[in-house]
Amino acid sequence: MYKIEQIKTKRRRGVVLTSIGIKRLQEAILFVEIVENKGEHLSLEQLSDRINVSSRTLSKLWSLSTSVDQKTVKLCFSAFNLELHSEDYIGTNEANETETSELLPVGSCAEEDSSQLSQFTSFVEEHHEQTQQIENLRSYPDGPVPLNSYFYIERPPLERKVYQEVTQTGCVIRIRGPKQIGKSSLVLRLLAFAQKLGYQTVNLNCNQFDVECLTDLNKLLRHLCWQIATKLGIDPNLKSEWNEEIGPNLSSGFYLENYLFNQCQSPVVLVLNEVDRFFKYPQICQEFFALLRSWCEEARHVPNWQKLRLVMVYSTEEYASLDINLSPFNIGLSIRLNEFTQPQVEDLARRYGLSSCTSKDITQLMSLVGGHPALIQISLYHLCSREITLQELIEDTIANGSIYRYHLWRHWLKLQENPRLAKTYAKVLAAKQDISVEPIEAYKLESLGLIRFEGNRILPRFELYRAYFQKQLSTIV
Repeated sequence: MYKIEQIKTKRRRGVVLTSIGIKRLQEAILFVEIVENKGEHLSLEQLSDRINVSSRTLSKLWSLSTSVDQKTVKLCFSAFNLELHSEDYIGTNEANETETSELLPVGSCAEEDSSQLSQFTSFVEEHHEQTQQIENLRSYPDGPVPLNSYFYIERPPLERKVYQEVTQTGCVIRIRGPKQIGKSSLVLRLLAFAQKLGYQTVNLNCNQFDVECLTDLNKLLRHLCWQIATKLGIDPNLKSEWNEEIGPNLSSGFYLENYLFNQCQSPVVLVLNEVDRFFKYPQICQEFFALLRSWCEEARHVPNWQKLRLVMVYSTEEYASLDINLSPFNIGLSIRLNEFTQPQVEDLARRYGLSSCTSKDITQLMSLVGGHPALIQISLYHLCSREITLQELIEDTIANGSIYRYHLWRHWLKLQENPRLAKTYAKVLAAKQDISVEPIEAYKLESLGLIRFEGNRILPRFELYRAYFQKQLSTIV
């Protein structure tokens, strides 16, 4: 006979939000804060009232470590007009005060069952580890961080500022910074936010304009208007709506105001990416940006123009070849993207699954590449693959540029295009004490992202740059 023994166990079946779920919910809350709450944060108590659950339960939900019942999660999502999807949460099985009874056999069969249970548990744990390993596989960090990516790091208050600004009538937003600093990733999120508001969006890359458009203002403006109309789903109809006799400036203005915007029932967010391409064409550059300025002035008092929300995105690296007196960018909200802080880099390392990385390790990495978003992402990607240790990465980098060589080559080409600037930078790298640098030269080097200011001192931005460019420029000092 088998002896039956009753054992009390504690079990809870609930869910926790995934990274996708918490991101969707946070974005929906931010949307409500900007549109309904004048940009002010909603307190835990306000969220509790809106969702109709206790603040204690919400705290558990935000923790991502303590489970709540699925009904509560669904309630939270529906409060912000979201539909709960299967990828938004994951089931758990944790202890709580609810007691259940299980009948387990004791004795020889119990030992056999116990052995089988142990094997089953081992299988489940091994399967879970394999699943985690698959989830930890990362695509190479190249280009903008996708909208649904777990690896996008917010840089408060920049996101909130641009979200708020785009809701303003006739606004202009200028997003600038060196290449690979995160401009395109921010634009993707700005456009997604605008679409949630019901705005129409047009995202244009000026690098796609034909060269002949950059030497003929009429061709440029016709092409621009054709692209805007097409992206809005409107027949361009340039043959009948474009008036060649009054010139391209007036014709483009009338076309947008009286033809395109007149057919738009909601605001239009127009993003011009890579507008720094115009810097190489001074005559077009001056006329084109003067025209943009006039459109923005019209947006202050003309109803159809008030639908326009203009976003210009450009790389400051092109300042190295630009006559500083020609810079047209002094209107609207200026957003300069900065590097990650150490807490942000530590957060990103955790998202990459590098839980063994200490604050000291992050400090070492940042002494090499600072908080440069692209360089940090590349670093963590390679460290996550376990193919290289941090110390090996640092030693290899100092020796030959290592995994950052393509980034370095791009800067090297810029310096070769400007020998005078290269010579100035060589002096900065070789200096053992403070040196004097012409303000315009310093401005251009800083725009390239190659130097930083520490009080009155001018220093290489990262140890990576010092080590690599000292070798490259050693012959011209």
